[in-house]
Amino acid sequence: MILVTGGAGFIGANFVLDWVSVVGEPVVNLDKLTYAGNLETLSSLNGDSRHLFVHGDICDRALVEELLATHRPRAIVHFAAESHVDRSIHGPGDFVRTNIEGTFTLLEAARGYWSALDADAKSAFRFLHVSTDEVYGSLGAGDPAFTEQHPFEPNSPYSASKAASDHLVRAWHHTYGLPVVTTNCSNNYGPYHFPEKLIPLMITNALAGKPLPVYGDGMQIRDWLYVKDHCSAIRRVLEAGRLGETYNVGGWNEKPNIEIVHTICSLLDELKPDPAGSYRRLVTHVADRPGHDRRYAIDARKLERELGWKPAETFETGIRKTVEWYLANNQWVANVQSGAYRDWISKNYEARQ
Repeated sequence: MILVTGGAGFIGANFVLDWVSVVGEPVVNLDKLTYAGNLETLSSLNGDSRHLFVHGDICDRALVEELLATHRPRAIVHFAAESHVDRSIHGPGDFVRTNIEGTFTLLEAARGYWSALDADAKSAFRFLHVSTDEVYGSLGAGDPAFTEQHPFEPNSPYSASKAASDHLVRAWHHTYGLPVVTTNCSNNYGPYHFPEKLIPLMITNALAGKPLPVYGDGMQIRDWLYVKDHCSAIRRVLEAGRLGETYNVGGWNEKPNIEIVHTICSLLDELKPDPAGSYRRLVTHVADRPGHDRRYAIDARKLERELGWKPAETFETGIRKTVEWYLANNQWVANVQSGAYRDWISKNYEARQ
């Protein structure tokens, strides 16, 4: 049995689906079901005894302790986080609460549980903290990619809150001996992605004939990681990662945002042509967001060297699978695009025109 936090969100839900399918070990899935949590993503596990969903908050210490005492997990895989930079600019308090206070609560509950285990169970237990490359800050055009030794230089409320959580996890290992490992991943994409992030927003807006808002000149560079590759990396780190270590997880796919948008348009032109013309006609450059990091790049060689992991998908294969998934699952998209989502999109983009 493992305990997964945030397992109804984009990466967490993909991990739960992947874990049950590949490993088959039972999962207790704790999620608060904020706007980005979606149980419909996990509908294929309805009635499956290997998946127990618990609606709750990682800041609820009593609930977390009850779950640990009742289900006796051998590991905690901690995805739960507020993760959208734009939302952190508009409302940083939620990010401080969930990403910092929530991680602290989990660590303290895990420490109490782990300390009381017998010797064998104590030795086998793991706390895997899932984090982001954004904690490292921004790179110049010619700078080498982020390694695990790169100093933390977060530039947004989101990345600052994640950096704080990374520091807490490290401290609980060095101070208390809690057996932790941390992963810092690059930008994920793939099925079940909430359509406020770049790739799903471009796909859903294009299909609706709406503008494709591109921040500034669109030359912000990111490394792109297919979400199922990320899931396989987490499985591998949980299995064999060295205690107290950090592992960068990347896709080796550095691309500027505008290239991503043009690639999506080309795929849609091929797979679902619009009689009105190429989807590129919808590209609309809008005012950049405050403090927008220019470039991220992940050096994932440590993970390959120590644990033998590397991504299975290229960007070309992964983005095609992603576009095809959204074309085949339009009802899932429609169901998550609630009034609250529409209000958010209006708030974030209309003033940037």
